[in-house]
Amino acid sequence: MITVKSQKELELMRESGKIVRDTLLLVESKIRAGMTTKELDKIAYDYIISCGAKPSFLGLYGFPSTCCISIDEEVVHGFPSDRVIKPGEIVSVDVGAYYNGFHGDAARSLYVGEISPEKKKLIDVTRECFFKAIDGLCVGSTIGDIGYAVQTHAESNGYGVVREMVGHGVGRKLHEDPSVPNYGKAGTGIRIRNGMTLAIEPMINMGTHKVIIDGWSCKTADGLPSAHYENTVAITEDGVEILTL
Repeated sequence: MITVKSQKELELMRESGKIVRDTLLLVESKIRAGMTTKELDKIAYDYIISCGAKPSFLGLYGFPSTCCISIDEEVVHGFPSDRVIKPGEIVSVDVGAYYNGFHGDAARSLYVGEISPEKKKLIDVTRECFFKAIDGLCVGSTIGDIGYAVQTHAESNGYGVVREMVGHGVGRKLHEDPSVPNYGKAGTGIRIRNGMTLAIEPMINMGTHKVIIDGWSCKTADGLPSAHYENTVAITEDGVEILTL
């Protein structure tokens, strides 16, 4: 069932969104080559708890950590561990926070040190895909419009769009209806209603769109890097508001 949010509920979601935003900004400022992904996860955990919030992912479906931290060919759902972050790797950090009854959810693809031009372009285009998706999005648009915008921009740059993992509604639950694919046909699917809140999250591969899923693990089928960019947005009569940026 799709839920639409009242003005009061949107105000509460702005608070959880702000915590997510600031968590990611903190992580970005602290990430260093030589630290482990578990250490980076602890930074996010400590900050979310200090805000009086709860990490949305911790314990959800049995997930053991605050963040999903996925490196290079890992698309999403990477477990924080003793793996050491190296210069030139794409480090995608996905995090959620639950505060005053509502979730915020966002992701960024980061890196440390020198990164190849090819990886930098992938990160940049993935971010651009998100903004293409919300450009012109309004009440009356369709879910298919979002996927079409992402897919068109990614594929025009020669990249693959992950099919198996999609965006979603977000609110009192982290994962609500509707699903928000990053591919599709414009003008199709569920129509956007005033007060809908969505997590729009392009997951874009440098090579094939195909992935290999084994339990939580989701990696590109060809071993090439992937990037991830996500924000929680609200669509109202005034347009799109990004709650986690």
